[in-house]
Amino acid sequence: MTEPKTPCRTPAEGRDGVTNIPTWKFELIRGYILDLAREAGDAGAAFSDLKDAVAKRLTDDERARLGSVGWYATTVKLEMEVADDIERIAGVSPQGFRIA
Repeated sequence: MTEPKTPCRTPAEGRDGVTNIPTWKFELIRGYILDLAREAGDAGAAFSDLKDAVAKRLTDDERARLGSVGWYATTVKLEMEVADDIERIAGVSPQGFRIA
């Protein structure tokens, strides 16, 4: 049986590629990103902290099954931008995001 997959798009203009990742990985990382954004509130969370912040939330089993935390966090974050689940915060440094 084939594992269900979720398409992840890139919000950059001219980048039409789609990466399909296992749905359980997408939902796991998406949930952690949403938790981070909720906790940060309107001030937002920093993109530069995303990989480490997600990694800290993973259980040992999740980390072992997931693989590259950074790659999945980035891929899911990009899809969440395209889907308008999160938005970039203009004019802040480091670059941040919050729930759209």
